[in-house]
Formats: sequence, structure tokens, C-alpha cells
Amino acid sequence: MTEQRRDMEADLFGSKLRLETGRLAKQANGAVLASCGGTTVLATVVASEEKIEDDFLPLTINYQEKSYAAGKIPGGYFKREGRPSEKEILTSRLIDRPVRPLIPKGFCYPTQVIVTVISADGENATDVISVIASSAALMISDIPFAGPIAALTVGKVDGQLVINPSPEKLEISTMDIVVAGTSEAIVMVEGGLKEVNEEEVVEALMFAHSGIKEIVSFQNRFVEGIGKEKREIPSVETNETLEDEVRSIVLPIIERGIVADSKDGRKKLIKQVYEDSAKKFVESHPEDKSIIDKRFDELVKDSVRSKIVEGTRPDGRDYTTVRPIWGEVGLLERTHGSALFTRGETQAIVVTTLGTSYDEQRIDALEGDQTRSFMLHYNFPPYSVGETSNRLGPGRREIGHGALAARAIKPVLPDKEDFPYTIRIVSEILESNGSSSMATVCGSSMSLMDAGVPISAPVAGIAMGLIKEGDKFVILSDILGDEDHLGDMDFKVAGTQSGITALQMDIKITGITEEILTTALSQAKDARMHVLGKMYEVISSPKKELSEYAPRILSMQLKPEKVKVVIGSGGKTIKKIVEDTGAQIDIQDDGLVKIFSPDYEACKKAESYIKRIVEDIVAGKLYVGVVKRILDFGAIVELGPGKDGLLHISELENRRVANVTDILKEKDEVLVKCLAVERDGRVRLSRKAALDQNIEDYRISD
Repeated sequence: MTEQRRDMEADLFGSKLRLETGRLAKQANGAVLASCGGTTVLATVVASEEKIEDDFLPLTINYQEKSYAAGKIPGGYFKREGRPSEKEILTSRLIDRPVRPLIPKGFCYPTQVIVTVISADGENATDVISVIASSAALMISDIPFAGPIAALTVGKVDGQLVINPSPEKLEISTMDIVVAGTSEAIVMVEGGLKEVNEEEVVEALMFAHSGIKEIVSFQNRFVEGIGKEKREIPSVETNETLEDEVRSIVLPIIERGIVADSKDGRKKLIKQVYEDSAKKFVESHPEDKSIIDKRFDELVKDSVRSKIVEGTRPDGRDYTTVRPIWGEVGLLERTHGSALFTRGETQAIVVTTLGTSYDEQRIDALEGDQTRSFMLHYNFPPYSVGETSNRLGPGRREIGHGALAARAIKPVLPDKEDFPYTIRIVSEILESNGSSSMATVCGSSMSLMDAGVPISAPVAGIAMGLIKEGDKFVILSDILGDEDHLGDMDFKVAGTQSGITALQMDIKITGITEEILTTALSQAKDARMHVLGKMYEVISSPKKELSEYAPRILSMQLKPEKVKVVIGSGGKTIKKIVEDTGAQIDIQDDGLVKIFSPDYEACKKAESYIKRIVEDIVAGKLYVGVVKRILDFGAIVELGPGKDGLLHISELENRRVANVTDILKEKDEVLVKCLAVERDGRVRLSRKAALDQNIEDYRISD
């Protein structure tokens, strides 16, 4: 094949998808420009000419957004793009997961895929276009790749499945799932759902796969006859005689069983098997150590997989049994909500913190400035797996796991109008041996309920595995770390008793069938119900009261024209309310007022203060006012910002008063009764009509 310029366009699902190559970035091994509407991404792939010594694929995927793509200048002092945003990291992972399994084993050249968003219209999602562009760039490069692959988003709006719904339709969709696959099978799933049942999920995934086939067909037409000749996979150094000898000695010892009920126990068993068998070959053939060690690892993997297919898992469980679960809530006294969730050798402590609108996360995104009032952060310290490492902030895996857990929890959170708090959940993984992200989901539900957040239902998560040998397959519930490493699928399913709220599936083989999907989802539902039952034994509903350490928030709605009155000239009025009450106040242009303070009494006092400011003066009511100006015939009394009334000298006392200053002076507080509000708006006041009342009963208070 010879590389040449090509530009093709196809009408797919109501949008025009355009692929172009041969004009830009020609020194890359492969480069494709992909456009849909006003959104354009450039995908480039480069593989080094130098092979690494280790036997793994050194692949990196970098998705990057440029502010100029949306006609924006970056914020901050430097005014240029810096460290990757959360969205950039998550999209990089989204591209990596379907691409990595399709680059053949043995291709050990450092390989980099860079996808750059150079134009963004805010309507067409950049993530699915980036997967397609990456696939096409790999296809025309000299890098071996078992593609093409394609990705799309599937939603369900008004009961109808929709491919690549608009942002507006996604807002009302019951599902938002990104699906990637080849023409033969699905290879990756990532998405959030609003308590959707398993049958609907399978239907949506199969519907998505039919759309994927169309995009793959378009890619095949695009790459036909162009591109570079693929590199040969380097042959792996072998010593067949030695390998056969290792097998004959090692395999019988392995097959005696490496089943143990703990991760550490299995490691010790495998180490002992190595000491009893493979080590003697290393001592006699030190130059072949890498071959012997690799063969040993392969025999362990093959043995574990065959044992699982026969019915024996590494820890002795059957296919559907979930490891022992226990937990507790309220273990951290000064936090707003806390929970400890343990499943087998996976353990998470999860903490909920409630904040105000001032605590919302501000995001500078291509789509425009955004705020986020719900955050879930996942931390995976090295001690959780008995290791050490340099800790330089959260890695891609931690950000990805946190995003998955957040997606699972979000559908059950209360509406902002009903619960106007900013919510932050932090999951600290204390131990890990299989699916700490799903432990985070379970712990988050329990922590939220402990904090008194009125979630609509608890959410539990479970990780499912797959071992496929030929046409035979088995689905594993609640997989161990070893089963994830040695297996063919990591399928995480989270949801409530009513339905699924989040999915994430990664495949290490070329794809999975509808039968496997259906079986996995059915088995996952049973496991999820079991986990929910265990959670209910610890806490079954949200606490009725918030922690005494959580801020209190009151909301009130004013008429928009009253906003300026509450703020006052130069913010004078609202500053005084804050100073006098100790509460913080957030007031929006539409009249929505949020008052917050750790002291609920301060919130009520500020609320009362604002009500007095905005309420209309009514004849017959008593008010505490401040003498604003002394006149010969009375005084002007301010009842509130912009609310003045005339207190006539005849209404000062129940006797004749010669001079106003005998009774009042400027800045005095005075209790008065409104006698009348004239048609022209003038207010007449009386002090003598209120002399029998205590001024303290009418001051601003709760």
C-alpha cells in the first residue's frame, strides 16, 4: 500500500462524519483529521523504531483540548493550557481501553496516540469522534492493529433509543452510554443510567453495536488502498526444549492446587511452587531466566484459568458467591458522614462533606464555564496493596475510578432545589483485592445516608469477570485482583434495587457476544441485591438530622426587583446583614437567596432580616426604625432600605411635646406603628401607639 491523500464523508445518524488524511502531520506514522459538524479532532500515532526489552505494550494515549477550539483564551496567569483536565484524562482512558486489546501481543515498541481537539461546536461530542479518529490513524499507520473500531453514544429519549443524542436530549435521556466495538463484537462500555433494567441495557448495547458496524464499514472504505505496510511482530526468543522441561516439572506441582482464601496466601503458594520447580532451572540456565520466568507465569495463568472453567476459583468460591461483607457508619466523629465498607480483602473508608455554593467546583471547559456541586474523589494509596511508590497526586486510574463511582451515585442524589448543599465524597482505599471502585460506590451510599443526605435509594456495585476458552465461558461474580489480571473481562455494574445506574466494561479479548452480556448482567443483578441486603443491615435509610458540624442552609425566593434592595448601595445592606447575623448570603439575579451558617439560629436571623427588608409596609403593623432626620414638626424614620415614614410630633407621646429633640435624636432606634400608607406612597407613623409594647419583641430575630 502507498500513502496518499484521502478525504471522505458519510451521513451517519443524522450527522456528517468526515475523515481526511495525507494533508496534515505527515511525519507521524498515521494522522487522521475527523470532523462532525463544527467539531474537529486531529489524531496522530507514532511508534518508535526501537523495541523495549520488557514483554509488554508501552502504549500511551493523550487526548488534549485547546481553548482556541471554542474561541476562548485559557484562564489563569499563564494563559495557556497546562496539566490535563479531568475530562482530558477520562477521554484518554476512553480511547485507550478499546484500542489497547487490539494491538497484538508482542508489539513492544513505545507507541503514542495524541488526539487534539482543534475545533469544538459544543454540540458534537469530542470523545466518540476521538475514538474513531484514533482507529483510522492506526489503520493507515504501520502499527499492527486488529481494527477498525468505532464508538458512539446511545441514549433513550421518550422510550426511543437514540444514537449520538444532542446535549439537550441527553439531559432528558434515561441513559448515556458510550459503546466501542469492532464489526464483530463490543469491546468497551462506559456510561451512566437512571435506574434502567438489565433487559433495556442489553437492547441498548445491541442497538449501539448495529450503529458501530456502520461506522466501521465507513472506516474500511476510507482506509482501503492507502496507508503503510504493517510491521511484522518480532519473534519472541524461545528455547522449546527448555520450555518443555519446565512444563513437565512445573505443571504437576501447580496442578496440586494454588487455592487459598487470602491474597497473601496465594502469593506464598505460588512462590513456593516456583522455589520447588522453576528455580532449579534458573540456577542451571541463568542465561535463560527470562524465558523460564515467562513460561512459569504462563503455566500459572493457564492452570488458574482451566481450574476456574472446571469450577474452582483461586479462593475456593463458586462462580456466584460474593465474598463476606461487613461495614459500619459514623466512625469519624467530626466529619459530616462516614462509612467503612469491607468486602473480602477490599476495604474503603468513605467520607461525605457538605458545603455551600461557595464550595462548588468551578470548571473552565471548552463548552463554557461550569460549576459542579457534587464531587467524588477516589484515592488509592500504595499501602492498600502492600507496596511503596512516589505519591504525586491522583493518577489516571484514580480519576477514572472516581468518575465511575460518581456516575453511579449521581442519579439518586436529591435535587438542588430540595437540598441546596455542595456534596463532596472522598473514598480512601485501605485494602484492595478486586474492585475497589465498586466498594467506593457502596461506601458512598452508606456515608451519604450517615450524613443525612436524602438520597432516593442506596446504590451498590459489583465487578464481574469472564473466562472464555473456545466456545465455553464462565461468568464470575465479585472478581479478585488475580481473576481480573488473568481473566478476559472486567465488567462493573452499579445500581439500586430498581435498576442500573452505571456500567463500565473492559474486554481483553476481541469482543463479547449478546449471550455473554445477558448472562453477566443477570448474574450481576443477583450479586448486587445481595450486597444491598448487607448494606441495609448497617444503615437502611438517611438519618433524619444533619451532623451538628455540617453547615445549615436556608433558601428563600424574592421577587427579582427586590434583589437590589437587599444588596443595597455598594453592597452596604447585605454586608450589614452578614455582620449582624454571622451568616453568609448568596443572592442570585433571579431572586433566589441562600443563607448558610454552622449556626442554624444565625440562618433564621438573617432570613428574618431579609424578610423585613423586602416586605411592604402595612398599616397597623409595628416596626423598629431608625431616626434618619429631625424636623421641626417631627422626624423621618427609616424602617428599612428605601422605606421611610413620617413620625409627626403629635404622635410622639400621649402628651403634648414642645420639641422633637426632647424625645428623639438622630440614629435613635424607635418602635413605631404604621398608621397609614397614602396613595402617593407616603407612610404615617406613630410612636405613642406603640408605647405599651417592648421594642425587643420586634427587633430582627428568628
